[in-house]
Amino acid sequence: MLLLLLLAVLTVTTAAVPVIDRLPGRWTGWTLAAVLALAAVPVLAAGPGLWAGGAPVEAHLPWMPSLGVGLHLRMDGLAWLFCALVLGVGALVTAYSAGYFPPGRRTGFYFLMSAFALAMTGLVLADDLVLLFVFWELTTICSFSLIGLSGPGASRPAVRTFLLTALGGLALLAAVVLLWVRTGTTRLSEILGDTAWTQDTAFTTVVAALVVLAVFTKSAQFPFHYWLPDAMAASTPVSAYLHAAAMVKAGVYLAMRFTPAFTDNPLWGPVLITAGLTTAVLGALLALRRHDLKELTAYSTVSQLGFLIAVISVGTPQALIAAAVHTLAHALFKATLFMAVGVIDDRTGTRDLRELGGLARAMPVTAALSALAALSMAGVPPLLGFVSKENVFEALLDIPHAPWAGPLAAAVAVAAAALTVAYSVRFVYGAFWGGRPTRTGDDRPREAGALFLAAPVVSALSGLVLGLGVALLNPMAARAAGDATGRTAEPHLALWHGLNPALGMSAAALLLGALLVRFTSSGERLARYRLPPVRGTAVFERVHAAVISAGVRTGDATRTDSPTRHLAVPFVLIIGFAAVVALAGPDFGPPAGPTSRPLDWLPVVLVAAAVLTAVTTRSKMAALALVGLAGFATAVWFLFLGAVDVALTQLLVEILTVVVAVLVLRRLPAGFHRVRPSRTAATAVIAVLAGAAATAGAYALTGRREPSAVSAHLLDNAPADTGGTNVVNTVLVDYRALDTLGELTVLGVAGLIIIAVLHSAGLTADAGERPAVSRTNPVWDADSNTVIMRTVARVLIPLLVVWSLYLLMRGHSAPGGGFIAGLVGGSAFALAYLAAPSASVARIRLAYPAVIAAGVLTALLSGLLGLADGSFLRPLHADVPLPWGGHYHFTTALVFDVGVYLAVVGVMLTALNQLGLPRPGADAAEASPTAGRSTATGGTR
Repeated sequence: MLLLLLLAVLTVTTAAVPVIDRLPGRWTGWTLAAVLALAAVPVLAAGPGLWAGGAPVEAHLPWMPSLGVGLHLRMDGLAWLFCALVLGVGALVTAYSAGYFPPGRRTGFYFLMSAFALAMTGLVLADDLVLLFVFWELTTICSFSLIGLSGPGASRPAVRTFLLTALGGLALLAAVVLLWVRTGTTRLSEILGDTAWTQDTAFTTVVAALVVLAVFTKSAQFPFHYWLPDAMAASTPVSAYLHAAAMVKAGVYLAMRFTPAFTDNPLWGPVLITAGLTTAVLGALLALRRHDLKELTAYSTVSQLGFLIAVISVGTPQALIAAAVHTLAHALFKATLFMAVGVIDDRTGTRDLRELGGLARAMPVTAALSALAALSMAGVPPLLGFVSKENVFEALLDIPHAPWAGPLAAAVAVAAAALTVAYSVRFVYGAFWGGRPTRTGDDRPREAGALFLAAPVVSALSGLVLGLGVALLNPMAARAAGDATGRTAEPHLALWHGLNPALGMSAAALLLGALLVRFTSSGERLARYRLPPVRGTAVFERVHAAVISAGVRTGDATRTDSPTRHLAVPFVLIIGFAAVVALAGPDFGPPAGPTSRPLDWLPVVLVAAAVLTAVTTRSKMAALALVGLAGFATAVWFLFLGAVDVALTQLLVEILTVVVAVLVLRRLPAGFHRVRPSRTAATAVIAVLAGAAATAGAYALTGRREPSAVSAHLLDNAPADTGGTNVVNTVLVDYRALDTLGELTVLGVAGLIIIAVLHSAGLTADAGERPAVSRTNPVWDADSNTVIMRTVARVLIPLLVVWSLYLLMRGHSAPGGGFIAGLVGGSAFALAYLAAPSASVARIRLAYPAVIAAGVLTALLSGLLGLADGSFLRPLHADVPLPWGGHYHFTTALVFDVGVYLAVVGVMLTALNQLGLPRPGADAAEASPTAGRSTATGGTR
């Protein structure tokens, strides 16, 4: 229950942010920090039990039992380490945010940061591959939103970050599907323990390649390293959390988690160690050339992530011990450095090293904290970074792949570490001691307040304390490495191991780094040298533009704005397919039994007459009415066949389609434009042939098959399974409710798109009262012209509303349901609109976007109720006694139907209000008696 409670607390906290953010001043950040800190307490308390050899903490909640997917959570030693970092660093950064931002509400920021913490916690605790992927993608969405939240200049970096990390997400999804299909389970612990799939080298290599791509894109490994500095467009608190404990750490966690499965694969080790060390050196070089402190720190993250990925690829218990300790050390010194950058920027107004210098006297606490963090990053004793870096050197030196691989990798790592020393000195010396003083006198920067500095004080001192007492980390490191490799790990973490190769490598890195600082003036000379003009963001933009261009060219083959050309393709294909079947297909012969009844010919005649008249009329309004007549005849046909639900839906859709189409057509010329006779003849031939093909197909297939097993099952079992006898409705809200929820969401989005498109195109206006126009003819006078309609509407609208509610309530056992009821309710609003003398008077002033949202959320919440019975969207049933006797069979499917009802009504309100409003400046034109009258060419003046 601990893990489920942990996720529940984080979920509720995230949902409650809009309420919490109503607190005055900066208390929102401190409140959320307190919640994260309290959530971390039980996690930290569970650590000693795990380190002592206790069983992993597990929890399970059904999610999709029919697919074998569940809310499986598991906290072993490795998950514990990352979970503690996510919550601990999250608490520090959130508290720091309270001082970083000026007073005021920042609901979006705090909501996304809380969601970020929830996503990362869920990711590291997930013991189900599908659940892991969901949380993986949620981190991508949170990072994209947080970066884009920083302002217009951050939109493009946010898009670049999102697209690249989403590419890795697709690779992870492919790996999830392959492992699921091959092993028959989604349980991560079972998959990693199953040797069957790892024995197939080709299959394992494919999965390893997909996981490598996911790791590289998430953890910014070469050649995908550029997105992390590009994401510096985000605010400093976002950068601190993203670099120290979120997002990039997701890739590190995934690599450590899959280590036992891929250690012996020929792709895993060489690719990861090569890319990791390349990233470490490249990131360090680029960091040494930066003048912006935030950019310098970002590239240093790239370099340190390279160290982590390289040492993870070794795969030995000692290597994973080094990775675990360096992950902890990196989180502490990186969080401190980013928060220090924010303090410097806040106090001086700049992050440029060329404008900074001498801040140590004015800001001694910030200088001390930055120095502690930078020394830990450089690997200077007695800080934790020294111990972790020494263990990284030792692990790389003992690479088991080839005799020469270890010394070579260790030499490259020493070079990268020497560059780390150089850019660490560049950060601290350039900002606090070197350069020119940053203003003097009364304008001199002042030290930040205690509350602002509290978070970096905790993270910086933690690196020092854990370095001095590093032996206390032995149980934690042993359990994390053991769970990551599946083998027993015996760490010997200490500040002093005597004279050994690792100590010599650390000394060499420090010495080379000091020489580099001495002969390059703290990196200033290196910053002046130009590197090859290849920037990752530029390469991305070129690739992105090429992909878009290729898509445009591909679409141009079939893209057209002409409905005639668009429809000609499927019609010609239908005709061609029918011809092939007729000439080469089986001989069906006459259908078995009668294919029609005399009454069937009535709708046939009506449809034929309506279609023939519609294609010959010149008036768009007349054509619309005739098309509606064809739809009504089709509805009658469905009624003759006994499909009452389908007939009623068809009838209502036709009514509302005509109403909405009229609103659109009033903006267009009244008549169709003239076409050449040859074109008319060609389209007529295509239409006749397509109709003949469809008729022949219907004739050939009629009576050729028995009712399907699926339909028979639904007819026989729907009453017992769902408590309803209307099988059409039970299919929609019980059997395939998830599909209906998806369609409902699409419907709601379509309504919002109507609003966005019309407003962005300037096709709507806030309708006030129309100017009074003198009318002498009652045909032109709107008030006189609508008397009959208004009289009928006064009686009919309440009846339609009551009928819609009646259809909603009875839909589970008789014709009706949420969709039909929503259409009837929408018809009531349409009648009110049509009965009004003008669009201004008819405007229904309801918050229709809110109605749409309420519908989708109601349907979603009804699905969450099903979790109480073990599955999302599973209907719950209860017999409710009635005051007059008997009972009403209540099911949560009715709540789902209410959501459908609200969404449909909301979309109808959207269409009526948005399409029915007069165009800007159109009042005078529409007030004219000649407005909308056809000219000789079929247009309007």
